[in-house]
Amino acid sequence: MKKVRWLPGFVFAVSLLVILLISSFEIAMYADFGFYQEEYEKYGVLADLDMTMEDAMYVTREMMAYLRGNRETLSVTTTVEGREQDFFNEQDRFHMGEVQGLFLGGLKLRLGAIVAAVASLAALLFLKEDVLRILSRAYQVTVGVLAVFLAVLGIAVARNFNAVFTLFHKIFFDNDLWMFDPAEDYMIRMLPEGLFFDFVLRIGGLFVAGLILVMAVFYGLKSWVHKSRGEARAAKV
Repeated sequence: MKKVRWLPGFVFAVSLLVILLISSFEIAMYADFGFYQEEYEKYGVLADLDMTMEDAMYVTREMMAYLRGNRETLSVTTTVEGREQDFFNEQDRFHMGEVQGLFLGGLKLRLGAIVAAVASLAALLFLKEDVLRILSRAYQVTVGVLAVFLAVLGIAVARNFNAVFTLFHKIFFDNDLWMFDPAEDYMIRMLPEGLFFDFVLRIGGLFVAGLILVMAVFYGLKSWVHKSRGEARAAKV
């Protein structure tokens, strides 16, 4: 029975990590479009495409709207290389359709994680367990295990980001249409590998900050409960 009572705690902790991770992706991608502008300037994207920043940001916003399911098709007419044309080709549309599927699937997964977290909390309340103790302990253990994985991943990314980037695509895509030719594909010129590396750092920073924030909340709540119980005992005396 003692082991059973910890199950909702660990389900809650894992669900919380899923929520934080997917939210970190969403915030990194959508909270500040000025980041894209900075990246385009950093990697000389405008010169490679012969585009204005205004046109590049227009394409970016429409592309990101598509990934969120707010556009039916990925077709954006703009001026690139001195000609008014569709920025995206058929390979772009196919691959970004798969990326859209991953992103929308992630949002559904986050919703499922929220439901699982609420259900786990309800289960602990129903069992009349020490909810705060179980949740905080389960979270600490889960984050401890995650920290090992993140450390290994961080070392791998720092040593050879391209290898990790390639492995990611081989895991999530069952074709090689994610491999683009910069001479033919405008999209890969707009999204160089360095930009993805910077996004990984941005997402990682948000995720770790979220983990620390939740840990601080648990610590604060435990301190408050301990203090309240101490004051209650003192009042009885």
